Amino acid sequence: MARQVGLLAAGCQPWNRDVCSASGNRFAYCATLAIYIYELNQQYNEYMLCSIMSEHKKTITSIAWNPRDPDIIASCSTDRTLYIWNVASKSIVANVELKGSALPAVIAWNPHDKNIVTIALNSGSFMRWDCSCPSNYPVIFNKDSNFVSRITHFRWHNHLKNTLAFGHFNGSLSFFYQSRKCQKNCLMPESTQESAENMVISVEWDVLSDDYLLVANAITGARLIDSRSLTVLMQFKLPSSSAHIHTLAWLKNAPGMFVTGDTESGVMRIWNVSRQSPIENITVKITVGFHELSVLDTPYQEKQEEAPSSPTKSNGSVALPPARIVCTFADGGVGLYSLQQRRWEFLRDLGHIETIFDCKFKPTNPSLLATASFDGTIKVWDINTMTAKYASPGNKGIIYSVSWAPADLNCLAASTAKGGAFIWDVDKVKVIRRFTEHGKNAVYCVSWNQKDSRKIATCGADGNCIIHHADGQIIAKFKHPGFVFGCDWSPTNKDMIATGCDDKRIRVFILTTNSDTPLKTFSGHTAKVFHVRWSPLREGLLCSGSDDGTVRIWNYTQDSCVIALKGHTAPVRGLIWHPEIPFLLISGSWDSTIRIWDIRDGACIETILDHGADVYGLSIHPLRPFTLASCSRDSTLRIWHLSSFSSRIYTSLLAKRPWNEILGTADDAMVAEHEIILCGPISRLLRANFGNDTNVQDMKLRSFSEFLLPPIGVNNCWTLLDVILKDNDSLLPTDYSEGIMHVKHISKYKISQAQELESTKMSKFSGGIGNTSKEEKLRKAAALYLQLGHTQKYCELLIEIGEWDKALAVAPSVSLTFWKNLAERHAKYLASEDSEDCVPYFIATRNYENLITLLKSKARLHEAVLIAQIAQADPVNYDESAIATAAKHLPSLKTKSSPFKKLLDDTVNLLANRYFTSGRPVMAANCHLSNDQYDLAMSRLIMGNELELAVSIGIVLKERCSYECFEIAARLLARKCEKLKKCFNICLHRDLAIQMLNQLTNSKPWLVMTCARYSNNAENINALHKMAGLSDIEYYDKKSKNENSPLIERLENCILSSNPEDALDIGINAMKGMMSKPKWNLNEVFEIIQYLSCIRPEKLQDSSCSRQRSELLALASIVGALMCVRMSYDSLVRPLFLNAKSLMQREDLELPLNITQINAYILAWQARTLSPNSNIYPLGELTSESLRGPVICSGSSYPSHSDVKFCSVTDTRIHGSAFFLENGQSCMALNNAIMWALANPFSPLNSGALINPF
Repeated sequence: MARQVGLLAAGCQPWNRDVCSASGNRFAYCATLAIYIYELNQQYNEYMLCSIMSEHKKTITSIAWNPRDPDIIASCSTDRTLYIWNVASKSIVANVELKGSALPAVIAWNPHDKNIVTIALNSGSFMRWDCSCPSNYPVIFNKDSNFVSRITHFRWHNHLKNTLAFGHFNGSLSFFYQSRKCQKNCLMPESTQESAENMVISVEWDVLSDDYLLVANAITGARLIDSRSLTVLMQFKLPSSSAHIHTLAWLKNAPGMFVTGDTESGVMRIWNVSRQSPIENITVKITVGFHELSVLDTPYQEKQEEAPSSPTKSNGSVALPPARIVCTFADGGVGLYSLQQRRWEFLRDLGHIETIFDCKFKPTNPSLLATASFDGTIKVWDINTMTAKYASPGNKGIIYSVSWAPADLNCLAASTAKGGAFIWDVDKVKVIRRFTEHGKNAVYCVSWNQKDSRKIATCGADGNCIIHHADGQIIAKFKHPGFVFGCDWSPTNKDMIATGCDDKRIRVFILTTNSDTPLKTFSGHTAKVFHVRWSPLREGLLCSGSDDGTVRIWNYTQDSCVIALKGHTAPVRGLIWHPEIPFLLISGSWDSTIRIWDIRDGACIETILDHGADVYGLSIHPLRPFTLASCSRDSTLRIWHLSSFSSRIYTSLLAKRPWNEILGTADDAMVAEHEIILCGPISRLLRANFGNDTNVQDMKLRSFSEFLLPPIGVNNCWTLLDVILKDNDSLLPTDYSEGIMHVKHISKYKISQAQELESTKMSKFSGGIGNTSKEEKLRKAAALYLQLGHTQKYCELLIEIGEWDKALAVAPSVSLTFWKNLAERHAKYLASEDSEDCVPYFIATRNYENLITLLKSKARLHEAVLIAQIAQADPVNYDESAIATAAKHLPSLKTKSSPFKKLLDDTVNLLANRYFTSGRPVMAANCHLSNDQYDLAMSRLIMGNELELAVSIGIVLKERCSYECFEIAARLLARKCEKLKKCFNICLHRDLAIQMLNQLTNSKPWLVMTCARYSNNAENINALHKMAGLSDIEYYDKKSKNENSPLIERLENCILSSNPEDALDIGINAMKGMMSKPKWNLNEVFEIIQYLSCIRPEKLQDSSCSRQRSELLALASIVGALMCVRMSYDSLVRPLFLNAKSLMQREDLELPLNITQINAYILAWQARTLSPNSNIYPLGELTSESLRGPVICSGSSYPSHSDVKFCSVTDTRIHGSAFFLENGQSCMALNNAIMWALANPFSPLNSGALINPF
């Protein structure tokens, strides 16, 4: 299964209005084809991406939240469709396609009717749509709704029904009223004639007035209009004639105030309607101007304790209201700005705003990925952080393709739609060479020869494939009979290149022949050939993707098509060979899917559906061969991990299997039914580095985990393990401080960072509000008190007028205690004002707890960890006498313990939990490793299903982590091994699982279960028994007849015998007896269910066992529900209870717990009185409290497109990866599937089959 482990959301498009909107605790913005929804996470007080809606087939032109239903948002597009979405359920509520040629330009809800949507068309007409009925069609609003100039913006009045204001392309306004005459095309700006350049860009009614509204024109700026008298009340003036307003919005919680964003610069201006000039100018972004602003309706705030009030801020700057503003920019950037704090709470910069056509990993750095887009830019991303490192200046025209220079040359070649091809120097951030030989024709593909850095190939619409020297000279030109869409250099011959052409053919050329005649030509496709790719592992093997929807594999040496891969339903674009497994090929298509193929038999192993539009580019780096990048017309860049393929190899390493089972030749791998083996140059290099030495297990695990596992957090994890084990700071990598650092290094690195920044001090904002007469009187009184020597009273009065700095400067003359008291009060006041100036006072007074609480409330958890670590290390916080006293009573206490250790632990845990709940368990584990919380780190990986890494850490840390955590990880990993056969259809035995379990101290119960689940003939079963150290079937046939054996021993004997179904009556009767008692032990009953679940499926599903099977499944559901209560798997408690009820009612079962008792459990659970500590709860505790809590796998927080699946258990939309059940149709969210399997080993379909989602 391919898991999504990274997602780079698109930026906001800058060409349409109303493409950014906020409502309550959500905001949304549009890329070209998708709507991105962000929602406030209440626990961490930060906004997170929760949904991507991508049903539109052409550019989205406008979106609008329903003002009467915060879950509903409407959108319109140039595909002439209107969609109504329910964000909570991630579903389409209604949709309609408009007739005719006019396109919808702006959409808005009628605030007085939650079902009425209004649409302005680019033709100038205005329509209304009642979306409450699917059969309704939009109608013209009224006969007078056609305008001379098309509508650029419009707004409904918030209070007056059927009252609207329209802005027009010619700069004029129109007003529609219910009770008075409508006004059309009035209030043209006086300074200009009718001009498209001065169109109305924004119209916003004053929320506190029936008649006033703000209007902004592109050139003449903002005006306050009285719509009743049709007069301009105020013409607002910008500080410079070169400045222009591009967007504006009212500050809804500050009457009379509004905010604007400049067109050419990132200057946000704060205005009051009573003044012509802005009261504050804030530069929030230097390089680019605003596109749109939207103010959140209900800004979230943390409750503050009462604090002294002050009319002015101590630093003299203007006190701004606590508004949070969604900002979008001309370069696609999106951010959430806190006006009061004057800082970004969220900023995602430099996102692509259009189709991403290509993506390529840098050859020498697997963390850097370059992308090429329709928006005319190249961007280079760090996939560990999903942030842009470099961005090219905008190119005039589409960029179709990119190709990195080989070796250490930090340059990219790119091909464009209009500007030919060019070389971009990444370090210098500039174009250093252009190739114009294709003329004005589009250049579709560029390929830099990785074996000869002097050669660059381009191909395009002029029918030529041109080989350039890097200095600009033409080496060769190969003419084709049509457009040439793709080219690729041979990885084994630096002079051989293949091309794909519009004439449906693939050609192979050799530069050394000095001829433009192809050496080979391959025919077979029925439509144009787009991309071609040489196999990196099989010499002479070539693949091609075509508009006929197929991928064909060609053998260059045999002049033949080896196989045609069929499955895509639209043209194929993306193509990539796996760099380590020669039979794996991955393709992307206009059908929005990515397919993984086995070219040995043409089977499609997996289909990935998460992209919402055409998939264009695919890339894999040889140093991380199981990490796949993909890009699409939906403007997203996604990172995938091919975990099904890497898990088999990594587990073999953990089990210390011989190298020949891990590495081999490409010829071996191509044999049908052969196990997965690595065949690439990087794996061979790793093998050579370790040789046959078995004493380098730690180094081997690190190297292969970085090679095989997803990139995010893995390197950081191993660096932290080095810190823990080696304690040698000189070995730390140069980028150590960019990840999560060990707590003992945080202050050291921060001091170093501060020293670097010391010379770059920034000035604070100046300006403020004048003093009142009352303040003057208090100031004079303070001066008198000072003359009289009453310095304490002097300080108190200065505080009253807000002059804290002067008061704090004099306060030490009273006493240090008084100064500390004042400083604490001032910090408290500043915190209540949401001012960053409170931080130094909290630190100076060592009020670490309040400071950490403040930082936590602002979701600044990394800073909170730093402060907690400083607090722990601060010698002032140690009570030496208390430690000495404690040492007398506790002789084992050899080192002093900081009272702030718990504060540090709690803060680290909070940061780890934020990473974990956002689907990044490796980063969560890193947080715990940084604080020497080894068991918690292991538990995060286990609960995130990162089992291979968890076992690796257990092996490396040895006795530092508990054996219990290691055992659980190893057991679950062994369970994972059992399903590999189903994934690959290869001859893979369970010996890998057996070898994993043999590393455990008390492995027998798990070995018994593993062997019992194995369905095969007696010879193979006995062979597996022998490997596990168990006797043969005949032995257990005899032992199972001994009725005097202990219960567990008898169950083991039965399930290992030739008649495992005999264990059913024994186990079920035992469970009934236990559960009939007033108090029974949940652990004991669950252990019996685990043994009974190992009865081979063909035996358990036999009709002769139907009643016992039903009883077992019902009991397993009851016990599973109670296990979920204990382990806090909240989403599955009710479904498991209901599943038990359904079985009991259907089969009329007689169990110790009847339906009335089950209903009582459900009601108790809903009332939250059913808990591990309640009287009605069975006995038995968790073996590890650290394993309590939900399972959240890597990437499970990343949304798919709008066409998502329902979980068959919870009946909710699946967020993240889906796990399909045994019928191949029903599915569950992967997180829920793993929790179900941990609580109840049987499938929720009640077939008797097991569920194994690990």
